[in-house]
Amino acid sequence: MDKILIGKGNTENCILLNKINRHGLISGATGTGKTVTLKVLTEGLSDAGIPTILADVKGDLANISKPGEMNDKLKSRLDELNIPDFEFKNYPVNMWDVYGEKGIPLRVTVSEMGPLMLANILELNDTQTGVLNIIFKVADSEGLLLIDLKDLKQMINFVGENRDEISKTYGNVASQSLSAISRKLLFIEDAGGDLFFGEPAIDISDFLRTDINGKGVVNILNATKLISNPLLYSMLLLYLLSEIYENFPEVGDLDKPKLVFFFDEAHLLFNNTPKVLQDKIIQVVRLVRSKGVGVFFITQNPLDVPESISSQLSNRIVHQLRAYSPKELKAINAVADTFRQDESMDIKEEIINLRTGEAMVSFADESGAPTVADKALILPPHSSFATLTDDEYRNLVNSSPLYSKYKDAVDRESAYEVLLARIEREKLEAEREELEAQKQKELEAQRKELEKANRARRNQKSYIDKGVDSMLGTITRTIGREIARGILGSIKKK
Repeated sequence: MDKILIGKGNTENCILLNKINRHGLISGATGTGKTVTLKVLTEGLSDAGIPTILADVKGDLANISKPGEMNDKLKSRLDELNIPDFEFKNYPVNMWDVYGEKGIPLRVTVSEMGPLMLANILELNDTQTGVLNIIFKVADSEGLLLIDLKDLKQMINFVGENRDEISKTYGNVASQSLSAISRKLLFIEDAGGDLFFGEPAIDISDFLRTDINGKGVVNILNATKLISNPLLYSMLLLYLLSEIYENFPEVGDLDKPKLVFFFDEAHLLFNNTPKVLQDKIIQVVRLVRSKGVGVFFITQNPLDVPESISSQLSNRIVHQLRAYSPKELKAINAVADTFRQDESMDIKEEIINLRTGEAMVSFADESGAPTVADKALILPPHSSFATLTDDEYRNLVNSSPLYSKYKDAVDRESAYEVLLARIEREKLEAEREELEAQKQKELEAQRKELEKANRARRNQKSYIDKGVDSMLGTITRTIGREIARGILGSIKKK
């Protein structure tokens, strides 16, 4: 298998597996068939043994794990496509969820995120970014692990308390910068960052699995709740893409990609994120193709994707675009100009009048050049359209071979615990020193009291001795006089 049949028009429209790393676009107004196209492409990749990552913002992709069923609408589509035999089947799925509510918990550590990406996400200025770098360096030098947000917050406190000493080694650490970083961390925490940062951290190789039949595993990120926090949503997708880029070797063009990444609601990646983060996404998308990874952007308006990225998307599937305003008409004109066309088709009019399930398609050919645009009817997916019941959803998550690996959070000793223990030791040491000083003070007071008492006793003895000496002197003198008188009297009588 070297290609995937996506739809039929004037010809069979197939996307070549060895050109999927040239990236792609799936666009169209709401209800025009983007989700069906995404499922058809994902299923074809899975059949080819290629794992995928999909962000599911509407909650309607988990049913790819169930085989589909025939109905009148589907039969009509198959008849129009002249496909007499159509096999319904399911595909291996791992559901992921940052919040751990409807999927395998997906976590990363603060250290793995790194100061640069974190600074970009927090929109720190150059001075604040420098201070954040110092915080990470001090943590490294102290052997302190930064795993979750409480580790980072405790590390900020530590740097603040030792700011003067740290500034001598690493450069000025302004207290204002520390306060600014702490305030901005609250935004991440409120968005669910306290759940996103932690262990066990995701091992990127766990996204590169196939099942026992050789089908590529479909990794679905449940983003129905996450999408309400565009900053965290963008941060997660960029982190995953960056990790893939940093950990995959350079391989150039392969016969088939190692992994394909789908960014749903792509406008959120570019309209509600800091410019530095947008620039990072653009940079990674440019470079990741050499790692054997394909990236597809899914959006309602093709102009949501910056031109610097759009120009790199060689595989295009554009469903109906509506022209209810001058802005929308301008977008259609711009999209029409991106297609390679011949004289037989007015692409602008065709895009406006496409039926649900139809799309204007153009894929990279063997030389890498875009094929001539064709209006194609997209194939139906082999999997189900039915929403999973709560029990089915729970069984899908719990039956994953990765569920037991990631389900329970691990809070091992890291910067938070080490620094708190150090503070407690220092507190006990201070209390011990204070107690010792108090004891010494009391002993000194006792010594002085004893010396005072001794002096008093010595003084008292001195007074008694003087009295005794005086008394003895008086007695001695009296006795002496009496003796003298006695002697002298005797002499006189003689």
